[in-house]
Amino acid sequence: MQFGLNRLDMTSVQAFAESAREAEALGWGYGLIPSSPLLALDPYVMLADGLRATTTLTMGPLIENPVMRSPAVIAGSTATLAGLAPRRVMLGIGAGDTAVRLMGRRPARIAEQEHALGVIRSLLAGEALDVGAKRPARLRHAAPADVWVAAGGPKTLEMAGRAADGVFLRVGTHPGNIERSLAAVRRGAAAAGRDPAAVKLALIFHTVVCDEPDRALAVARSMAAGYLEYSPMLLEPTGWEWAGPPLHDLQSQVWPDFHHARDLAAAGALLSFMPAEVAQAFCVVGDWATVRERYAELTAQWPDAEVIVPHPVPAWPPGEEPQGPGYIEAFAREVIGPLGR
Repeated sequence: MQFGLNRLDMTSVQAFAESAREAEALGWGYGLIPSSPLLALDPYVMLADGLRATTTLTMGPLIENPVMRSPAVIAGSTATLAGLAPRRVMLGIGAGDTAVRLMGRRPARIAEQEHALGVIRSLLAGEALDVGAKRPARLRHAAPADVWVAAGGPKTLEMAGRAADGVFLRVGTHPGNIERSLAAVRRGAAAAGRDPAAVKLALIFHTVVCDEPDRALAVARSMAAGYLEYSPMLLEPTGWEWAGPPLHDLQSQVWPDFHHARDLAAAGALLSFMPAEVAQAFCVVGDWATVRERYAELTAQWPDAEVIVPHPVPAWPPGEEPQGPGYIEAFAREVIGPLGR
C-alpha cells in the first residue's frame, strides 16, 4: 500500500515538478493532478516535468474525462507520458463533474465512460480500432499505462469492474459504503468474465486537518454534502435521515459545489443540523494526532488497497491559512512515517 497525493503545487510547471520531487523524497508513492481546464494548468505539461524530476513516483491525472478531451487525445497524451517514464504513468478517468459543469456541459454518462475506456485501453495497447474510417485507427506511439476509473455510484462501479485496470473509490470512510462499492466492482468484473481480484483498488479520503473543532466539523459537513449532492444513496449506511432544508435548496447558496466552495466552513455552516458522526462518515477530520489514528485504522481495515489518496481539504479560505509546513511534508511526517509506509 502506498499513499498518493492529488494536490501537488499547481501554481506553475516548475513548482509542480519541485513538489513532485519533494513528495517522492518524503515517501509518497503517487503524484496525481486534476484535469480541469478552467481551474488548473494543463495536466499533461505539468506531468511531463514532474516525471522528469522524479524516478519512482507513479503519476497521472485524477481525474480526466471524455467530455473536455476526446478518448483519442487522452490516449495520445497518456502514451506520450508513458514513453517518457515507462511503468510510472497511470490514467484516472471519470464523469467530469465540476470540470465540465463550469463549461456548461453535461458530465459523461456511464456508457460514454465505458466506451472511452475501451478506446483508450485499446489504443494504448497498440491495437487497431475500426472507427468507420478508410483504415482502422492506430496510435503510432502506443505505450502501456493502467487506466483507472474514479467512481462512487453502483452502476459506474460495476462498469469499472468490467472495463478498467483499477478503481478509485470515492465514497467516504463509512465501511458500509466501501464494502457496498467493492461488491459492485466485483459484480461487474465477474459478469465480464474477469478475475475481480485483478481490478486494482484505490481509496480516496477527503482529509480535514484542523485544531479548531467547530471549524473542522463545519468543513466536514461541507464534505459530506459534496458527496450527497451527487450520490444521495451514500447516506443510507449512516442510518440518519436528512433533517434539514432540501439539499437542492442549499446548493443554490454555494458555488460551484460543496466540495469546491471558497470558504468551506461557511458552506458547512448551512448544514448545522447534520450530526458530527454523519459528517465524519465522509472524511477524515481532526488534529494531526486524530488524523494519524484514523489512518492507522483505515490502512488496517483495507490492506488490499494499492493506494490511499488523503485528499487535502482547506479548513481556511485562501490567504487565511495559519503558517506551518505544507501538507506534503506534514502528512509525510505525521502519518506516512509513523505508519511505516
